[in-house]
Amino acid sequence: MNRYDLEQRVAIVTGGAQGIGFAVSERMLASGARIAIWDRDGAALQKALNQLGRTRDVLGIETDIGDLASVEAGFAHTLERFGKIDILINNAALVGPNMPTWEYPPEAFAQVLSVGLIGTFNCCRAIVPHMRELNYGRIVNLSSIAGKEGNPNAVAYSSMKAAVIALTKSLGKELAGQNIAVNCVTPAVAKTPGAMEQSPQHIEYMLAKIPRGRMLELGEAASMICWLASEENSFTTGAVFDLSGGRATY
Repeated sequence: MNRYDLEQRVAIVTGGAQGIGFAVSERMLASGARIAIWDRDGAALQKALNQLGRTRDVLGIETDIGDLASVEAGFAHTLERFGKIDILINNAALVGPNMPTWEYPPEAFAQVLSVGLIGTFNCCRAIVPHMRELNYGRIVNLSSIAGKEGNPNAVAYSSMKAAVIALTKSLGKELAGQNIAVNCVTPAVAKTPGAMEQSPQHIEYMLAKIPRGRMLELGEAASMICWLASEENSFTTGAVFDLSGGRATY
């Protein structure tokens, strides 16, 4: 396992209690960073904190990123504990049900966008001014191959992840004159709790689309994300990095 140079860096990882977010938190800790894990699932958050240990370097905050006030409170708490924020990993998202667009529940559509898109916006809105003051920052947004290609029977998730790509490109251009990089990754399906809640037929569909013939490993995602969050990533911004096992066509 490569160790990235994240010494003296402070990172916020949303949805960091499980799945890709937890793998990123583990890799960042091993690379010298201090971590604030934001998650709205209190039980999962406590389990993650127990697994990680190192209470001096890890802070857990129960946060609903779809609520701007909750995000602002989490930001203030993190800043009070660690004194600065260098890295933001926008990982938290809901997958939503699998069904045709014309049958999709409007309330489920709104919930998926509230967390994955509005939540990503809320976090950037709250934290970017601080990064601008520091003239340093690394933001990595979790999109999906569904955001590039669209998955049938997943209209909310596909729409939300496509919007995250556009948000990344817009914000990356706005901050390009400062030492702040904003990029996103587009994973194929991985064995995360949210992904595994989908119907077996939908999981089979996604897996069949991957030329590698397997799911993305959590550690593979964490490796790319941690490099994008490092100081070494000093030029690329507003970009989309493929984690689809060859599925992406652009």
